[in-house]
Amino acid sequence: MSRPRDLVAHALTKIYGSASSATTALAGVDLVVRAGESVAVMGPSGSGKSTLLHCLAGVVRPTSGEVVWDGRPIGSLPDAPRTALRRTDFGFVFQSGQLLPELPAEENAALPLMLRGVPRAEAVTAAREWLAWLGLRGMETRRPGELSGGQAQRVAVARAMVASPGVIFADEPTGALDQASGHGVLEVLTTAARRTGASLVVVTHDESVAAWCGRVLHMRDGRVVSERRPAVAP
Repeated sequence: MSRPRDLVAHALTKIYGSASSATTALAGVDLVVRAGESVAVMGPSGSGKSTLLHCLAGVVRPTSGEVVWDGRPIGSLPDAPRTALRRTDFGFVFQSGQLLPELPAEENAALPLMLRGVPRAEAVTAAREWLAWLGLRGMETRRPGELSGGQAQRVAVARAMVASPGVIFADEPTGALDQASGHGVLEVLTTAARRTGASLVVVTHDESVAAWCGRVLHMRDGRVVSERRPAVAP
């Protein structure tokens, strides 16, 4: 039985293309991510793992099935409420960070709050607190081009956390980093999620990344084909 603050997928399907050339990205996925739980989704290219993440986050509408967050169906919401939900309840970390190159780290991290109408000074103060916690004190005014890859991803983590989301979605968050930098980013990302009680959904092809999560799902041909709980994270 699902509980408040759970993220639940019911029989999700996603089909791209027309009937004559349709591609099935999801073929009936059921999933429950409990409040505060960390889940890694693995699988080969084309297995549907990124499509699943995008459907769970309300970025992509499923062809059928439903996603329920905190007791509310989100797949059928109009675009504006779904966008607002992503700003208030969800945080995102992408492979390349997707920081705005013209903005300093503090404004990149504060962006979710400013988009919600929080005054700039208040939003930047909250962002600076997260940047300091993530080891970036003194780098608040640096632009992305003045940061290393690992530092830029920490700014992306701060941006994901600044609005106190219920769920953090991370799509290959260490894919563009070397092993040492990636290890550091995973450590701060999982620690930040535990610190706030947020759930964490990570899409990855890397076993060492999945090992940081409490549960690992393997996908193939649009279905979850296995599930396991790894040993204690590094």
